[in-house]
Amino acid sequence: MDDALHRLLKSVDTPTICNAIEVAQGQRGFNGFTRGTMLASDADGVMVGHARTARIRAVAPPTEAADVIKARRMAYYKYMSEGARPAVCVVQDLDVPGAIGAYWGEVNTNIHKAFDIAGTLTDGVMRDLGDVAKGYPVVAGSIGPSHGYVHVVDYDAPVRVFGLDIHPGDLVHADRHGAVVIPDDVVSSLSAAIKTLTMSEDIIFSTVKGKKISFDEFQTVWAAFEEART
Repeated sequence: MDDALHRLLKSVDTPTICNAIEVAQGQRGFNGFTRGTMLASDADGVMVGHARTARIRAVAPPTEAADVIKARRMAYYKYMSEGARPAVCVVQDLDVPGAIGAYWGEVNTNIHKAFDIAGTLTDGVMRDLGDVAKGYPVVAGSIGPSHGYVHVVDYDAPVRVFGLDIHPGDLVHADRHGAVVIPDDVVSSLSAAIKTLTMSEDIIFSTVKGKKISFDEFQTVWAAFEEART
């Protein structure tokens, strides 16, 4: 992904990406996106990057020795500080649906932002909503006040967040609507697909936004819209 494509992907929302992938593939049926309603720390926040993955738990204290847990936590941070950029931190909380440990708040968002990560996607818990690092969006499963016994279980392995399977290195786009994994085979054509999608939608918007039209007028413009998007 070059800089121009990165800037373009940052400028559009996740529903646009889902639609553009279908345009690039020439068919409907793409399903590499999250299911259900997620929560966003920043309504305008968009994150794009290659997945750096991990899994955590927090309901019960870890059963391993304290030095093992500490070493794994430091290895996790080292892993997050490395790898291809742009990057998105993707963390599965193994306590879901009973997750209680807010791993994402003022401390960890500032740390991960300093590692040049674009944001975090998680099915777990976030907190400190007024103090989350500026410019570091978190899209999470819930909001809560405590970190519980939060600890890293593993990292750099496949995870599942809101029904979406994500592998390390996958290209992820996420915002307040949820997240999508962009297939490798459409990356090179995604810019053109977004342009096609935008032009076709403008056919509708230029006719209906702020206006009143008849059904006959609608039929005409809808036919033009369908022809433009295929």
